[in-house]
Amino acid sequence: MKAVVNRIIPFSSVDGPGNRTAVFLQGCNINCKYCHNPETRKLCVQCGTCVKKCPAGALSLGTDGKVAFDPAKCVQCDTCIHICPHDSSPRTLEMTPEEVYEKVKKQIPFIRGISVSGGECMLWPEFLTELFRLARKDGLGTLIDSNGMVSFEDYPELMEVSDGVMLDIKAFEAFEHEKVTGFRNEMVLKNAVYLAKTSKLYEVRAVIVPDLYDTEKSIREMGDFLAPYLKINDIRVKIIAYRPMGVREEYSHYQVPDQKYLSYLADILREKGFQHITLI
Repeated sequence: MKAVVNRIIPFSSVDGPGNRTAVFLQGCNINCKYCHNPETRKLCVQCGTCVKKCPAGALSLGTDGKVAFDPAKCVQCDTCIHICPHDSSPRTLEMTPEEVYEKVKKQIPFIRGISVSGGECMLWPEFLTELFRLARKDGLGTLIDSNGMVSFEDYPELMEVSDGVMLDIKAFEAFEHEKVTGFRNEMVLKNAVYLAKTSKLYEVRAVIVPDLYDTEKSIREMGDFLAPYLKINDIRVKIIAYRPMGVREEYSHYQVPDQKYLSYLADILREKGFQHITLI
């Protein structure tokens, strides 16, 4: 069993509680206009466009026609991902859960757990299940970072070894979600309810892009929707300002909301009973 791994960050303080190792898997099932890491969206098609442009000679075409990556020569200039016409990266690796965990456990005892993101990591549920089992044996926490477009209820074994889910609600109204991502969000909201009822909804996150969708209406409706579940378990909310860094050029023109507006949205949620709100 293997998954395509985009990168592993040994120490992260922004991907869940405490210091954690963050694993980013390749591939996504939606198309967020404000995606901040579009190079994780698709699998490499081996077109070779990046090979000619690599200034360090870290990329080459093998006899099998596939792009070969030499990490020892790479200078992390990111030229390859900037010029890729397919929203991918040649620097990915196919890895087993055991191979990934060998990288993770080097950080023990300096990490509290692992968080797996993407792309969309729920495209690799069996891989996640086995990786989390390995982490649990060493007492590490396990969190999933997801856009919510794959049913969590269909993977009870994964839920059993997961501490929780950091769930994106890109926009609350289905037509607004489709405007942002290309897809409606019925599955996202179904997942939110399931996770909240089972105390697995660790955090909900919304990226605020006021000139893309009605952000205030979305926050109000999201708050009303989730507030009844606060009596089951605390639900953290992360309100994230859109920023153009890393965004594809055609979507980099949106206005960045200021902290005053983010605070205004946070106050709306506090009035509905949410206590743990982070502004980014």
